[in-house]
Amino acid sequence: MTDTPANSTPQKTRPAWRAMTESDLGTVASIAARVHVSYPEDDAVFAERLTLYPDGCFILDSQSGPLGYMISHPWHLGQPPALNIMLGTLPAPASTYYLHDLALLPQARGLGAGPGIVTLLVQHATSQQHRNISLVAVNNSIQFWRRQGFSPLQDQALAEKLASYDAEACYMLRELSAA
Repeated sequence: MTDTPANSTPQKTRPAWRAMTESDLGTVASIAARVHVSYPEDDAVFAERLTLYPDGCFILDSQSGPLGYMISHPWHLGQPPALNIMLGTLPAPASTYYLHDLALLPQARGLGAGPGIVTLLVQHATSQQHRNISLVAVNNSIQFWRRQGFSPLQDQALAEKLASYDAEACYMLRELSAA
């Protein structure tokens, strides 16, 4: 006998972020191909980011399977990596915590997953004593990132790097409070 009334439906669990593993890389590539159609990256780019900084790589899991991913890592402020480029190594020390890619399938949007991973990464970056977080906003996401506390950083020197994305790409920055 259960305590659940006969006319109620089971409670669905919300999607949750977990650490990405090497076995997730096929899923990451599949989600990227659906979400970032205009910004293709080789599978090797995702694999390298996971190898270089596993603490910044996450999968959004749900009962129906993965719904998104986040890839992030320490980097150089004002020098975002060009699209689809291998990094080789991460800088030490780094001058920013860089959000390389947030990709959410349509069914994950509006569930709080985006703000949730940003909150987690702000805590992580702060604990690692980064003073800021940076990213390149694409896919008409500038307003989402503004709501997360990011502001556009206008710098003509960024134009060449941003051109590898598209004409609408915007470099954005969020200052962090001292830990």
